[in-house]
Amino acid sequence: MTSKKIVRAAAVQIAPVFDSATGTVDKVCQAISDAAKEGAQLVVFPETFVPYYPYFSFVLPPVAAGREHLKLYQHAPTVPGPATDAVAALARSLGVVVVLGVNERDHGSLYNTQLIFDESGNLALKRRKITPTYHERMIWGQGDASGLKVVETGIGRIGALACWEHYNPLARYALMAQHEEIHCSQFPGSLVGPIFAEQIEVTIRHHALESGCFVINATGWLSDEQIESVTPDPGLQKNLRGGCCTAIISPEGQHLAEPLRSGEGMVIADLDMSLITKRKRMMDSVGHYARPELLSLRINDKPAAPMFSDELNAIKPSPEGEGWVRGNENKEESLFNPPHPSLIMPDSPVRHPMGECKSAPGGFVPQGEGAKSTFSPKQRATQP
Repeated sequence: MTSKKIVRAAAVQIAPVFDSATGTVDKVCQAISDAAKEGAQLVVFPETFVPYYPYFSFVLPPVAAGREHLKLYQHAPTVPGPATDAVAALARSLGVVVVLGVNERDHGSLYNTQLIFDESGNLALKRRKITPTYHERMIWGQGDASGLKVVETGIGRIGALACWEHYNPLARYALMAQHEEIHCSQFPGSLVGPIFAEQIEVTIRHHALESGCFVINATGWLSDEQIESVTPDPGLQKNLRGGCCTAIISPEGQHLAEPLRSGEGMVIADLDMSLITKRKRMMDSVGHYARPELLSLRINDKPAAPMFSDELNAIKPSPEGEGWVRGNENKEESLFNPPHPSLIMPDSPVRHPMGECKSAPGGFVPQGEGAKSTFSPKQRATQP
């Protein structure tokens, strides 16, 4: 646990550039430079800020959104690519950690992707929103749990989620169980109205309290001219205003600076990392306050892929005669232990009434003295 350290963080609220593939990236780089001049070591941007959040999908019916959707395809960056290279180079030169939301283009699909660049400019994490929300499902594909990871950086352990992923308590718990110290949340901003800003504030303050971590939240912003360019209908334009709450929250659920609810700007605050221990001494939801023998999380963190090799993923007895391994003769990977008893992976040893067990194709394989298997090796190999 990081302690006795002060980290300066910046949450950025700015407007994207709708009509340029590189204009928003230029604004991102300028904001990183401005934040670094203020001493920021961490800079967080809004959800899918590059090239812009698909606001059109909220006010246009799918049948009328095709042209704007194709335009987003044209401007969306690949990862890696020129846009990410520019951000990585700047992060490296300034020695800052950057959390950036992008519309990632991966061949024929777009994804709501969060990128974490460490202070050396390395892409420490690329993750995709696991379930796009409502109208977003017409725009983006679904992510998987391979990105539900906390990464170690020079300023602390960082995790990230986008928008209504914060209403998925198991997704949040996956990061909490990995002991995130700084949580970076991203919302689109300029959406739904004031009630959305109120909901955002409740959500990020609750997560800070429950996780015992800092939360750096960034929301976007649209000018009146940009709103009018999305839709000329005054009745629909009201749905593209409000909903901004760029803020920095302590592990005790308190604002560390005045939140930004309208206009462009950034919120900057110093994070006293010792507050994490102060909070967790009283309530560590994945430690002394957890009951993993009663309640635990099972997560499939394997990357989702349209094609994979059965041979590479075959499970068979270990050559040493203990447990099971995955792989073929040239590449074998041992089944691993979970990082925390409350974060249980599908193929890891788990608690079981018959003793400690390891999962295998046909069911649980008991381990330890006196344990008996209910399946023969042949039966286990053929069980669904």
